[in-house]
Amino acid sequence: MDAGDGSPAASPLDAVAAAFKSRVVELQDLVLARSMFPATALPDLKSVDASVTAMETQVQDIRRHLQEEFDAIPKAKKLIEQSLKQQEKLQHMLANLPSGMREDVFATPFEQSSSRMRPECFNFSSSVPEYNECELKIKEEPVAAPKKGRAPAPRWYISTEELDSLSSYMRGRLTLEKVNIAINEVASYADANAHLVTCPKQKLSADMLDKALELRDIAATGAVKGKPFFLEVDIKGPGLKLDNTGKAILTVLRHLGRIHETRIGRHRVFLLLKQA
Repeated sequence: MDAGDGSPAASPLDAVAAAFKSRVVELQDLVLARSMFPATALPDLKSVDASVTAMETQVQDIRRHLQEEFDAIPKAKKLIEQSLKQQEKLQHMLANLPSGMREDVFATPFEQSSSRMRPECFNFSSSVPEYNECELKIKEEPVAAPKKGRAPAPRWYISTEELDSLSSYMRGRLTLEKVNIAINEVASYADANAHLVTCPKQKLSADMLDKALELRDIAATGAVKGKPFFLEVDIKGPGLKLDNTGKAILTVLRHLGRIHETRIGRHRVFLLLKQA
Protein backbone atom coordinates (compact mmCIF):
# COMPACT_ATOMS: atom_id res chain seq x y z
CA MET A 1 0.00 0.00 0.00
CA ASP A 2 1.75 3.15 -1.20
CA ALA A 3 1.70 6.35 0.75
CA GLY A 4 0.13 8.30 -2.07
CA ASP A 5 -2.64 5.82 -3.01
CA GLY A 6 -5.36 7.99 -1.44
CA SER A 7 -6.21 5.47 1.29
CA PRO A 8 -7.23 6.68 4.77
CA ALA A 9 -3.78 5.72 6.07
CA ALA A 10 -1.92 7.71 3.40
CA SER A 11 -1.56 10.98 5.33
CA PRO A 12 0.01 9.52 8.52
CA LEU A 13 2.24 7.31 6.39
CA ASP A 14 3.43 10.32 4.42
CA ALA A 15 4.44 11.97 7.67
CA VAL A 16 6.38 8.86 8.72
CA ALA A 17 8.09 8.68 5.33
CA ALA A 18 9.06 12.36 5.50
CA ALA A 19 10.55 11.91 8.97
CA PHE A 20 12.40 8.84 7.77
CA LYS A 21 13.81 10.74 4.77
CA SER A 22 14.87 13.63 6.98
CA ARG A 23 16.67 11.24 9.30
CA VAL A 24 18.49 9.61 6.39
CA VAL A 25 19.70 13.02 5.18
CA GLU A 26 21.02 13.79 8.66
CA LEU A 27 22.85 10.49 8.75
CA GLN A 28 24.37 11.17 5.35
CA ASP A 29 25.64 14.52 6.57
CA LEU A 30 27.16 12.87 9.62
CA VAL A 31 28.90 10.31 7.43
CA LEU A 32 30.42 13.03 5.31
CA ALA A 33 31.61 14.81 8.43
CA ARG A 34 33.12 11.67 9.91
CA SER A 35 34.90 10.78 6.64
CA MET A 36 37.49 13.34 7.62
CA PHE A 37 38.80 10.76 10.09
CA PRO A 38 39.50 7.51 8.14
CA ALA A 39 40.39 5.52 11.25
CA THR A 40 36.85 5.72 12.60
CA ALA A 41 34.94 5.93 9.29
CA LEU A 42 34.25 2.17 8.91
CA PRO A 43 32.72 1.62 12.40
CA ASP A 44 30.59 4.73 11.95
CA LEU A 45 29.32 3.52 8.59
CA LYS A 46 28.34 0.17 10.16
CA SER A 47 26.48 1.99 12.91
CA VAL A 48 24.64 4.13 10.37
CA ASP A 49 23.71 1.03 8.34
CA ALA A 50 22.30 -0.67 11.44
CA SER A 51 20.25 2.42 12.31
CA VAL A 52 18.84 2.70 8.79
CA THR A 53 17.99 -1.02 8.72
CA ALA A 54 16.15 -0.74 12.05
CA MET A 55 14.16 2.25 10.79
CA GLU A 56 13.24 0.42 7.59
CA THR A 57 11.98 -2.52 9.65
CA GLN A 58 9.84 -0.23 11.79
CA VAL A 59 8.32 1.43 8.71
CA GLN A 60 7.52 -1.98 7.22
CA ASP A 61 5.82 -3.02 10.46
CA ILE A 62 3.75 0.16 10.40
CA ARG A 63 2.72 -0.48 6.80
CA ARG A 64 1.74 -4.07 7.63
CA HIS A 65 -0.39 -3.07 10.63
CA LEU A 66 -2.10 -0.34 8.65
CA GLN A 67 -2.90 -2.76 5.84
CA GLU A 68 -4.35 -5.29 8.31
CA GLU A 69 -6.60 -2.62 9.82
CA PHE A 70 -7.65 -1.42 6.38
CA ASP A 71 -8.51 -5.00 5.28
CA ALA A 72 -10.61 -5.48 8.43
CA ILE A 73 -12.91 -2.53 7.65
CA PRO A 74 -15.24 -4.43 5.21
CA LYS A 75 -15.63 -7.28 7.73
CA ALA A 76 -16.52 -4.82 10.48
CA LYS A 77 -19.08 -3.09 8.23
CA LYS A 78 -20.70 -6.44 7.38
CA LEU A 79 -20.87 -7.38 11.07
CA ILE A 80 -22.51 -4.05 11.89
CA GLU A 81 -25.11 -4.53 9.13
CA GLN A 82 -25.98 -8.02 10.37
CA SER A 83 -26.23 -6.77 13.95
CA LEU A 84 -28.62 -3.99 12.91
CA LYS A 85 -30.83 -6.47 11.04
CA GLN A 86 -30.93 -8.75 14.08
CA GLN A 87 -31.75 -5.77 16.28
CA GLU A 88 -34.70 -4.86 14.05
CA LYS A 89 -36.05 -8.42 14.28
CA LEU A 90 -35.72 -8.46 18.07
CA GLN A 91 -37.39 -5.06 18.39
CA HIS A 92 -40.23 -6.25 16.15
CA MET A 93 -40.74 -9.34 18.30
CA LEU A 94 -40.65 -7.31 21.52
CA ALA A 95 -43.11 -4.72 20.18
CA ASN A 96 -45.62 -7.42 19.21
CA LEU A 97 -45.17 -9.70 22.22
CA PRO A 98 -48.60 -9.92 23.88
CA SER A 99 -48.79 -8.55 27.37
CA GLY A 100 -50.32 -11.80 28.60
CA MET A 101 -47.01 -13.55 28.10
CA ARG A 102 -44.75 -11.12 29.97
CA GLU A 103 -43.36 -11.82 33.42
CA ASP A 104 -45.15 -8.91 35.04
CA VAL A 105 -48.57 -10.47 34.32
CA PHE A 106 -47.84 -14.10 35.05
CA ALA A 107 -49.98 -13.85 38.16
CA THR A 108 -53.15 -12.66 36.35
CA PRO A 109 -56.37 -14.70 36.80
CA PHE A 110 -56.09 -15.92 33.21
CA GLU A 111 -52.63 -17.36 33.82
CA GLN A 112 -53.61 -18.79 37.21
CA SER A 113 -56.42 -20.72 35.56
CA SER A 114 -54.09 -22.12 32.88
CA SER A 115 -53.22 -25.43 34.49
CA ARG A 116 -52.04 -26.95 31.24
CA MET A 117 -49.71 -24.20 30.15
CA ARG A 118 -47.23 -23.13 32.80
CA PRO A 119 -45.75 -19.67 32.14
CA GLU A 120 -42.57 -20.47 33.99
CA CYS A 121 -41.74 -22.83 31.17
CA PHE A 122 -40.96 -19.86 28.99
CA ASN A 123 -38.44 -17.07 29.36
CA PHE A 124 -39.91 -13.77 28.21
CA SER A 125 -37.43 -11.52 29.97
CA SER A 126 -35.67 -11.04 26.63
CA SER A 127 -37.01 -10.14 23.21
CA VAL A 128 -36.43 -13.69 21.94
CA PRO A 129 -38.74 -16.25 23.62
CA GLU A 130 -36.90 -19.39 24.61
CA TYR A 131 -38.10 -22.85 25.57
CA ASN A 132 -36.62 -23.53 28.99
CA GLU A 133 -35.94 -26.86 30.63
CA CYS A 134 -39.17 -27.53 32.45
CA GLU A 135 -42.17 -29.79 32.03
CA LEU A 136 -45.07 -29.07 29.73
CA LYS A 137 -48.46 -30.51 30.55
CA ILE A 138 -50.14 -32.01 27.52
CA LYS A 139 -53.07 -34.25 28.44
CA GLU A 140 -51.92 -33.89 32.04
CA GLU A 141 -48.76 -35.87 31.23
CA PRO A 142 -45.35 -34.43 32.18
CA VAL A 143 -43.10 -33.92 29.20
CA ALA A 144 -39.45 -32.94 29.46
CA ALA A 145 -37.87 -30.03 27.64
CA PRO A 146 -36.28 -30.52 24.20
CA LYS A 147 -32.87 -32.12 24.13
CA LYS A 148 -29.77 -30.06 23.63
CA GLY A 149 -28.99 -29.58 19.98
CA ARG A 150 -32.62 -29.50 18.88
CA ALA A 151 -33.97 -26.02 18.26
CA PRO A 152 -37.28 -25.09 19.91
CA ALA A 153 -40.34 -24.66 17.74
CA PRO A 154 -40.51 -21.20 16.11
CA ARG A 155 -42.63 -18.54 17.79
CA TRP A 156 -43.12 -16.17 14.88
CA TYR A 157 -45.53 -13.61 16.32
CA ILE A 158 -47.67 -11.44 14.07
CA SER A 159 -47.57 -7.66 14.06
CA THR A 160 -50.37 -5.11 14.27
CA GLU A 161 -49.80 -4.25 10.61
CA GLU A 162 -50.27 -7.89 9.57
CA LEU A 163 -53.50 -8.22 11.54
CA ASP A 164 -54.85 -4.95 10.12
CA SER A 165 -54.02 -6.11 6.59
CA LEU A 166 -56.57 -8.93 6.85
CA SER A 167 -60.06 -8.48 5.54
CA SER A 168 -62.67 -7.71 8.18
CA TYR A 169 -64.50 -11.01 7.68
CA MET A 170 -61.28 -12.98 8.27
CA ARG A 171 -60.10 -10.88 11.19
CA GLY A 172 -63.49 -10.78 12.88
CA ARG A 173 -63.14 -9.99 16.57
CA LEU A 174 -59.64 -11.37 16.90
CA THR A 175 -57.04 -9.31 18.72
CA LEU A 176 -53.27 -9.28 18.37
CA GLU A 177 -52.88 -10.72 21.85
CA LYS A 178 -55.23 -13.67 21.22
CA VAL A 179 -53.42 -14.66 18.03
CA ASN A 180 -49.93 -14.37 19.52
CA ILE A 181 -50.92 -16.33 22.62
CA ALA A 182 -52.18 -19.04 20.27
CA ILE A 183 -48.83 -18.97 18.41
CA ASN A 184 -47.01 -19.50 21.68
CA GLU A 185 -49.36 -22.34 22.62
CA VAL A 186 -49.06 -24.28 19.37
CA ALA A 187 -45.27 -23.96 19.61
CA SER A 188 -45.47 -25.63 23.02
CA TYR A 189 -47.48 -28.47 21.45
CA ALA A 190 -44.80 -28.87 18.77
CA ASP A 191 -42.03 -28.91 21.39
CA ALA A 192 -43.88 -31.59 23.35
CA ASN A 193 -44.35 -33.71 20.22
CA ALA A 194 -40.68 -33.32 19.30
CA HIS A 195 -39.76 -34.63 22.74
CA LEU A 196 -42.00 -37.67 22.36
CA VAL A 197 -40.54 -38.41 18.94
CA THR A 198 -36.96 -38.54 20.29
CA CYS A 199 -37.58 -39.82 23.81
CA PRO A 200 -36.35 -43.41 24.44
CA LYS A 201 -39.20 -45.90 24.74
CA GLN A 202 -38.14 -47.09 28.20
CA LYS A 203 -38.65 -43.57 29.56
CA LEU A 204 -42.26 -43.33 28.36
CA SER A 205 -45.29 -44.50 30.28
CA ALA A 206 -47.50 -47.15 28.70
CA ASP A 207 -50.28 -44.73 27.78
CA MET A 208 -47.80 -42.27 26.21
CA LEU A 209 -45.92 -44.93 24.23
CA ASP A 210 -48.71 -45.43 21.70
CA LYS A 211 -48.89 -41.71 21.00
CA ALA A 212 -45.10 -41.48 20.73
CA LEU A 213 -44.99 -44.30 18.16
CA GLU A 214 -47.77 -42.66 16.16
CA LEU A 215 -45.96 -39.32 16.24
CA ARG A 216 -42.74 -40.98 15.07
CA ASP A 217 -44.53 -42.41 12.04
CA ILE A 218 -45.90 -38.96 11.21
CA ALA A 219 -42.53 -37.29 11.75
CA ALA A 220 -40.89 -39.74 9.33
CA THR A 221 -43.17 -38.82 6.42
CA GLY A 222 -41.72 -36.70 3.63
CA ALA A 223 -44.05 -33.76 4.24
CA VAL A 224 -43.18 -33.51 7.95
CA LYS A 225 -39.63 -34.84 8.30
CA GLY A 226 -37.37 -32.40 10.13
CA LYS A 227 -40.12 -29.84 10.77
CA PRO A 228 -41.88 -28.87 14.02
CA PHE A 229 -45.52 -29.97 13.99
CA PHE A 230 -48.63 -30.48 16.11
CA LEU A 231 -51.87 -32.34 15.57
CA GLU A 232 -55.44 -31.12 15.64
CA VAL A 233 -56.07 -33.43 18.59
CA ASP A 234 -53.33 -31.59 20.54
CA ILE A 235 -55.39 -28.39 20.59
CA LYS A 236 -57.03 -28.15 23.99
CA GLY A 237 -56.51 -24.56 25.13
CA PRO A 238 -56.51 -22.44 27.08
CA GLY A 239 -55.27 -19.98 24.47
CA LEU A 240 -56.47 -21.99 21.47
CA LYS A 241 -59.50 -24.25 21.33
CA LEU A 242 -61.39 -25.94 18.53
CA ASP A 243 -64.25 -23.46 18.69
CA ASN A 244 -65.19 -20.74 16.22
CA THR A 245 -62.51 -18.41 17.58
CA GLY A 246 -59.86 -21.12 17.43
CA LYS A 247 -60.76 -22.03 13.86
CA ALA A 248 -60.56 -18.35 12.90
CA ILE A 249 -57.11 -18.11 14.48
CA LEU A 250 -55.90 -21.16 12.53
CA THR A 251 -57.24 -19.59 9.33
CA VAL A 252 -55.37 -16.38 10.07
CA LEU A 253 -52.14 -18.26 10.84
CA ARG A 254 -52.41 -20.17 7.56
CA HIS A 255 -53.10 -16.98 5.61
CA LEU A 256 -50.14 -15.16 7.20
CA GLY A 257 -47.75 -18.04 6.52
CA ARG A 258 -47.21 -19.14 10.14
CA ILE A 259 -48.51 -22.67 9.69
CA HIS A 260 -49.08 -25.14 6.89
CA GLU A 261 -51.75 -27.80 7.09
CA THR A 262 -51.62 -31.32 5.70
CA ARG A 263 -53.40 -34.60 6.34
CA ILE A 264 -51.56 -37.79 7.24
CA GLY A 265 -53.75 -40.81 7.83
CA ARG A 266 -56.55 -39.86 10.18
CA HIS A 267 -54.79 -36.76 11.51
CA ARG A 268 -54.79 -33.11 10.50
CA VAL A 269 -51.16 -32.09 10.90
CA PHE A 270 -50.02 -28.48 11.25
CA LEU A 271 -46.42 -27.57 10.42
CA LEU A 272 -44.89 -24.48 12.06
CA LEU A 273 -43.07 -22.29 9.55
CA LYS A 274 -39.97 -20.25 10.34
CA GLN A 275 -39.40 -16.60 9.60
CA ALA A 276 -37.31 -16.09 6.46
